[in-house]
Amino acid sequence: MQTVNLELKEKNSIPVEAENIKPDVFASKSKEEIEDIELWHGKKPVKISELFDVEVDGSDSAENVKIIMSGDFSRMKRIGQGMNTGEMEINGNVDMHCGCHMSGGKITVNGDADNWLGREMTGGEIVVNGNAGYYVGSGYRGEGCGMGGGKITINGDVRDYLGEHMCGGEILVNGNAGLLPAISNNGGTIIIEGNSTMAAVEMKKGTVVVKGQLAELMPSYREEGTEEYEGETYRKFTGDVNVNGKGVLLVK
Repeated sequence: MQTVNLELKEKNSIPVEAENIKPDVFASKSKEEIEDIELWHGKKPVKISELFDVEVDGSDSAENVKIIMSGDFSRMKRIGQGMNTGEMEINGNVDMHCGCHMSGGKITVNGDADNWLGREMTGGEIVVNGNAGYYVGSGYRGEGCGMGGGKITINGDVRDYLGEHMCGGEILVNGNAGLLPAISNNGGTIIIEGNSTMAAVEMKKGTVVVKGQLAELMPSYREEGTEEYEGETYRKFTGDVNVNGKGVLLVK
């Protein structure tokens, strides 16, 4: 087992591109080698040692690496981008694109996450023990497929466009979701424990469950009786017929 502790020296006002902070980059490296890894701080490269106090315990392969980050990372983007194994625990808020293109491993955020969390991820798990911003699990601008696998759990609320263009995997929101969750979906499952508005517009495939109240149900869905889900009875709708969709929308 290898444990790497990164303590942020001070909150950065200029954005940092932190895609090199992930287990497969840190695996088997010494304290000095990790401190020497470069990140982009605005327009210039900086070493990790310039931003963090670093402590390393042990040395191991990537699947047995755990990175623990502490501080306010609300101006630090792309933490865990492309991560494929290992574990990250982030004690603080994170900026955009955390866990994007992730294919394995686990990221836990003990704080809030900004936009594009888990963008186009294909595997692994992300847990946010706070709120999340726009476009969780979605595709980036112009992409036809967002999240394709893995699981995202948000234990607070999320903003608009949850799972836009989602093609697979699972998203669980234990709070409320904003406008247009599951817009243009082509697969996967979204479960919203709270309330939302105008879910599953232009959905072709996939399943969306809204356990709270759904405002403005789209008229382009066929009602097909009821369906049991986790011991509860829901009204079942299929569509979106505007795109010849075969998705399933379950609402209270």
